[in-house]
Amino acid sequence: MSRYTISRLGQLVLVLIGVSIVVFFTMHVLPGDVATLLLGERATAAQLADLRHQLGLDQPIWMQYLDFAAQAVRGDLGTSLRSNHPALDDVWNAFPVTFQLALTSLVIAVVIGVPLGVLAGTRPGGWLDNAVLTLTLFGVSMPIFWLGLMLLLLFGAWLGWLPIGGLMPTGLDVPRVTGMTVLDSLIALRPDLLWVSLQYLALPAITLATIPLAMITRITRSEMLATAGLDHVRTARAKGMPERRVIVRHILRNALIPVVTVIGLQLGLLLSGAVLTETIFALPGLGRLMVDSILSRDYPVVQAGALFIAFVFVLVNLLVDLSYALLDPRIRRA
Repeated sequence: MSRYTISRLGQLVLVLIGVSIVVFFTMHVLPGDVATLLLGERATAAQLADLRHQLGLDQPIWMQYLDFAAQAVRGDLGTSLRSNHPALDDVWNAFPVTFQLALTSLVIAVVIGVPLGVLAGTRPGGWLDNAVLTLTLFGVSMPIFWLGLMLLLLFGAWLGWLPIGGLMPTGLDVPRVTGMTVLDSLIALRPDLLWVSLQYLALPAITLATIPLAMITRITRSEMLATAGLDHVRTARAKGMPERRVIVRHILRNALIPVVTVIGLQLGLLLSGAVLTETIFALPGLGRLMVDSILSRDYPVVQAGALFIAFVFVLVNLLVDLSYALLDPRIRRA
C-alpha cells in the first residue's frame, strides 16, 4: 500500500506540471495586453514597455514559464496583478466558499442518491424504478444556469422563503475561523448564525447537487442490479438469510466501490465546476475568482487557482483509491 501511495504521489507531481504548462501557455496566448489593462488606454509606449519589463512579459514565453516554475517550487506562485496580494492567498481565501458549497452539494447528492439507487435497484421495472430513472434523466439534462435562475425566482423572489444570493446578509458577519460560514457558526456556538448561513447556502447547494445526485443514483442502481445476480448473493438467499441483510451486507457493500469512485470524481468536478452557481448566487468563491482573473488577465491568480484545483482533484482521487481497501478485503490483501 505504501508503494502504491508513493507512486500516486509521483503522478500528482506530473499532473501539476502538466496543468501548469497548459494553463501558463493558454493564458499567454489569449488576446489582450496586461500592461494596457493595468495602465489604461492613455498610457504612453514608454510606460507600457516599463511595466512589461517589470512583469517579465518582454522575455520569451519559455523563459517566463521557467521563472514561474522556479518560483512555484519555492512555494511562490506570484503576486496578483489586481489585489497586489500573493496569488495563493487570494485562492486560499476564496476556496472555503467553494469547498463549503461543493461539500454540501455532495452530501445532498449522496444522502438522497444512494438510498434512491438502492430502492430502484431492488425493485427493477416497478413504478419507483421508472420514476427514479425519469427524475435522474431530468436532473442530468437540466442546465445548471437555468435551474439556478428558476429556483432563485421561485423560492427567492416570488415566495420569499430563501435569500437570493450572497453568503450572509449585510451587517451580519460570522467570526472567521475556517472561512466556511456553516462551520464557523458551529465553532462560535451561534445557532442563529447557523440558521441564516444554511438559508443562504440552500439554493446554490441544491442547484449544484442536481447532476451528481442523478449520477450517483443511476450508478448505485446499475451496480445493485449487477451485484444482485452474483453467486454469493444467491447462496446467501438460499441459506435463508433475511432479505435486508442480503441487500446491505452482500449487495450494497460490493456495489459501493464504483459508487465511491463516482462520489470522489463528483467532488472534484463540483470544486472545478461551481463557476455558474457562484456567479448566479453572487458567491465570492474560487470559481468566480477564476473568471474575474481570466477576464482581467491576472495570470498569477489563474495559474495558482488551476494548480490548487488540480492538486485537490488528484488528492481526492487518491483518497478514494485508498478507501477501496476498506470496502473490499481482496484489494487490501493485494
